[in-house]
Amino acid sequence: MSVKVTKEEALEYHRSPNPGKVAIATTTELNSQRDLSMAYSPGVAHPCEEIRREPELAYEYTAKRNLVAVISNGTAVLGLGDIGALASKPVMEGKAVLFKKFAAVDSFDIEIDAKDIDKFCEAVKAIAPTFGGINLEDIKSPECFEIERRLIEELNIPVMHDDQHGTAIITSAGLINASEMMGKKIEDMKVVVVGAGASATACSTMYKELGVKNLIMCDSKGVIHKGRKDLNKYKKDFMIDEALTMEEAFTDADMVLGLSRPGTFTKEHIALMSEEPIIFALANPTPEIFPEDVREVKPKAIVGTGRSDFPNQVNNVLGFPFIFRGALDVQTRKINMTMKMAAARAIADLAKQPLTPELKESFGDLSYGREYIIPIPFDKRLMVEVSSAVANAAVETGVARIKDFDLEAYRQKLATMV
Repeated sequence: MSVKVTKEEALEYHRSPNPGKVAIATTTELNSQRDLSMAYSPGVAHPCEEIRREPELAYEYTAKRNLVAVISNGTAVLGLGDIGALASKPVMEGKAVLFKKFAAVDSFDIEIDAKDIDKFCEAVKAIAPTFGGINLEDIKSPECFEIERRLIEELNIPVMHDDQHGTAIITSAGLINASEMMGKKIEDMKVVVVGAGASATACSTMYKELGVKNLIMCDSKGVIHKGRKDLNKYKKDFMIDEALTMEEAFTDADMVLGLSRPGTFTKEHIALMSEEPIIFALANPTPEIFPEDVREVKPKAIVGTGRSDFPNQVNNVLGFPFIFRGALDVQTRKINMTMKMAAARAIADLAKQPLTPELKESFGDLSYGREYIIPIPFDKRLMVEVSSAVANAAVETGVARIKDFDLEAYRQKLATMV
C-alpha cells in the first residue's frame, strides 16, 4: 500500500513533539536517596570494579548487551549521495527507531565527520567498548568494504554494513523461494547483476554461497570481464572470461538483480531472458523497470522491487533488527556467512506460513506464491524465526560467548517479547 507524504508533514513529524525521533529512557528506579546511591556514587563503584576484573561482566552489569551503534559518515545516504555526517543524522535516528520498534534493540546513532578510512576506523574502534554491536550505514563504495573488513578483524563485537548484507540476505531469501517455486536448481541458474556497488557485491557473494555458478556482473560501462583494465579489486572478484554485450548477458538468464538506476535494463533485455525469470529491480524510488513492463514481455515472471506499493518488497527491515537481536542475545563476536545464510533461510521459510489474522486484516489474504515470496515487514514472527536462527548459527559456529544455549527456551523468550 503506497502512502504519500508531503515535505511539510515530514518536517513536522521530525520537529514535534520534540526534535528528532529518539530519546533515552531509564530502566531502574531513581526516586530516593538510596536509589541515587545505588545508581551513582558509591554503589556504582562495585560494577566498575567487577568489570575491571572481568571485562565480559559488562554484558551483565551495563546496557552493552542490548546496545547497537548506528554509525555513518554520510557519504552515501539513500539516493541523496554524499550529504555529510550531520545531514545524515535523521536517517541514522530512523534506523535506531527501527531497531527499537521491530526488535527491542536499543541504539545510539553516531555520525562521524571523517571520510578518510583510517580516521573513521580509529573513531569507531575508540568508542566500540560502549556497544554490543555496530551497524554501519550509508558509507560509499569502495571505502565501505575496507572499513567493514578492518572493523570485523579488529573488534570483538559484531559489525555489519547493512547496505551490503541486508539487501543480500533479503534477496537471497527471495531467490530461494522463487527458484523453488519455478522448479529451478540454483546451481543451474544464470544470474545477471546490474550494478557493482556495495549491495551488488554482497548479493553476488551470497548468491555464490547459495550455489550460483553462472553469475555476470555489469557496471555502468557494461559486463565485467577479464579484458577490462578499469576494475577495482572488488569488481575483479566477479570477472568472467570473455567480453559480452548486455544483450548476450541477458540471453536465457534466469534472474536479474538491479541495484543501479532507472532504465539500465529494459523490456527488450527482459524479453531475452528465460520464460519464467526472476526480476529484482531495486533502484529506489524508481526501479530499473516497473513490474507491469516486465509482465508485458514475460507474464510468468516473479518481480520484486524496493517499493511498498508493489508485491515482493525487498526491505532491509526484514533482516537487520532481528539479526542483531540474535547476535546480541548470544553475545557473538562477529556476524559470519553461516549466520547470514540462516537469516535468509528463516525469512524464506516464514513466507510459506499462512498470514496471521492480524496481518490479514491489514494486508488482505496473501498466500505464498508469485506475488508473495518475501514476508511482510510487520510480521511479528520475524523476531522469533530470524533471531533464533541467527543465534543458533552463532553458537554452532563458535562465535558466540554464550555456550549454554537452549534454542527452544530462547524461541519462547522471543515469543514473549513479541
